Amino acid sequence: MRVALGCDHRGLVLKQAVMRLLGEMGHEFKDYGCFDTVSVDYPDIAVQVGRAVVSGLADYGVLVCSSGIGMSIAANKVKGVRAALCGDMLSARRARLHNDANVLCLGQDIIGEGLAMEVVKTFLSTSFEGGRHARRLSKVQEIEGSFLDTA
Repeated sequence: MRVALGCDHRGLVLKQAVMRLLGEMGHEFKDYGCFDTVSVDYPDIAVQVGRAVVSGLADYGVLVCSSGIGMSIAANKVKGVRAALCGDMLSARRARLHNDANVLCLGQDIIGEGLAMEVVKTFLSTSFEGGRHARRLSKVQEIEGSFLDTA
């Protein structure tokens, strides 16, 4: 499995823990930054990870910021990304089972490292269920493809 990783300056510590976990699990990963605690703009990182996933360079993405909210919002602006902010195993499992989420977002200030590692494992090990969820996902994709600027 190939995973694209990214964080802003407020998610660096947790992203580094995710990198260690991915290595232990035998997964390939590419780190799109940031690489230190100097302030950066999270949308710049989110778009790189989102594009890596949508283009097929990565199977999944993991993004970390202080709350996970900003990364989730920014990543979901990339057409084809289905980013889910998850703080527990149930939401990570459902994000994959029901929504075929392809990017996991985590909040370093919200979730402890131990729980975050379990969330990552759950997200990466759960497959999309399909069935009625595929129909619903298709409707979401129609919305994404038909958005018109009404301004």
